[in-house]
Amino acid sequence: MADVYAAIDCGTNSTRLLVHDGERTIERLMRITRLGEKVHDTRRLQPAAIERTVAVLREYREVMDRHGVTKVRASATSAARDAVNRDEFFDAAEAVIGVRPELLSGLEEGRLSFLGATSELDPALGPFLVVDIGGGSTEFVFGTTECEYAKSVDMGCVRMTEQYLLHDPPRPEELLAALSVAEAYLDEVTHDHPPITEARTFVGLAGTVSTTAAVEMGLAEYDSERIHHFVLTRAAVEDVFRTLATESRADRIHNPGLELERADVIVGGLCVLVEIMRRLSFDECLVSESDILDGLVMSLRG
Repeated sequence: MADVYAAIDCGTNSTRLLVHDGERTIERLMRITRLGEKVHDTRRLQPAAIERTVAVLREYREVMDRHGVTKVRASATSAARDAVNRDEFFDAAEAVIGVRPELLSGLEEGRLSFLGATSELDPALGPFLVVDIGGGSTEFVFGTTECEYAKSVDMGCVRMTEQYLLHDPPRPEELLAALSVAEAYLDEVTHDHPPITEARTFVGLAGTVSTTAAVEMGLAEYDSERIHHFVLTRAAVEDVFRTLATESRADRIHNPGLELERADVIVGGLCVLVEIMRRLSFDECLVSESDILDGLVMSLRG
């Protein structure tokens, strides 16, 4: 019997599952669980956040059983890296899904994301800058056929929101502060590896980027196939940013393409995306639905 693979990513903002049979995607699921809620301030995973995430992992175990999954790899990223009580979550997760989540470093996370994101792309489009804007961290990965440089920095949609965007809607000075922090991190990344500024193709991963694409397209329902490899222009990103940043959450949720659970942190993520395109002078962002999950599955397949 052929193997069926599953990858689970327990991120700061969402918990995701990919089931793959080695040739095609069988199932790809995402749930907002906000595992990293208040982690920046407390350095602890909150009991309610652990409970929310484990409940989703229970659902994912049922999905994996239904599809006859034979090999599983689970990862935990920024929120777990920052939390002193991560083992409480790991113990509960392992009891439910049967494998213990691996605590990935930012570099490992970036390399796996690059592997997944570039697997379908023509190397002639390279060198690539693959950016994974998460809830608590953002990974920058540069290369053409393989990862040549990777760096993880502590900015993401949840962290930016909890630290800087304290009003609803955010005040102009709060937005400026978040954009300035993103700019400082970008200065650090480009100073660390100057060739990043020569990337030909900017590939954007994760919820902030895919949600921005969905809002730009006005998707009433999330459509992974339409979003995958959609090209977001800088003008479109700036337009979505201006719209969402000036609306209260109560108004923001009425934008087609914006999930209710992401409405309170999308502006924090957009501060990162907007600043990347401004600072590195990218006119386009290639949206990819292939990411760390695909990299994890590829690692299982050997």
